[in-house]
Amino acid sequence: MLFLPVAMGLKPILSGMKIKEYTMTTEDYFRIGSILKTKGLKGELHIYVDFDGLENIKFTTIFIEITGKRVPYFVTSIKYLQKNAAYLVLEDVDTIEKASLLVKKNIYLPIKLKPKKKKSEFTLMDLLGFTAVDEDEGELGEITDVHEYPKQFIATVTYKNCEVLFPLNEEIIKGIDVVKGIVLVNLPDGLLDIYLE
Repeated sequence: MLFLPVAMGLKPILSGMKIKEYTMTTEDYFRIGSILKTKGLKGELHIYVDFDGLENIKFTTIFIEITGKRVPYFVTSIKYLQKNAAYLVLEDVDTIEKASLLVKKNIYLPIKLKPKKKKSEFTLMDLLGFTAVDEDEGELGEITDVHEYPKQFIATVTYKNCEVLFPLNEEIIKGIDVVKGIVLVNLPDGLLDIYLE
């Protein structure tokens, strides 16, 4: 039986549920916001929403980050206010004491609920987290940063224990596989050598 940590002890949830659901890695989730403060005395939470289009996603469970782990909570109701704000009621979080333990925590949903972007909505900033593969050198590593500068974007990867920066433009990018999360690049001759020397 699985247990859901709640402020006043442990509560069994969904007996027989596959444990795999709760051993997901960080990559299996996406952040939708954080809990700002409590509202009222019955456990309602005021949350900051930083994921555009959350109101269009149907979900019954959220995951709150508590001591480095994603803990599931069942959603009783969510009421969207103006942009970037909502009131959230969670099952079994029914007092201000229980609610206050969740303040300033991040909220996540399983990655399978994240809407797929249309090709027209995909931008170079969306390459964050993609694996960069050079036509000559092979796999360079995960893009850990994408910086936007006037008239150009710069990506950062860690290659052979060195931080390497390269521009993202039509000359460098040879292909993007959105499904596999791979961007094929052709870096200028000698660029990697500058960083590896």
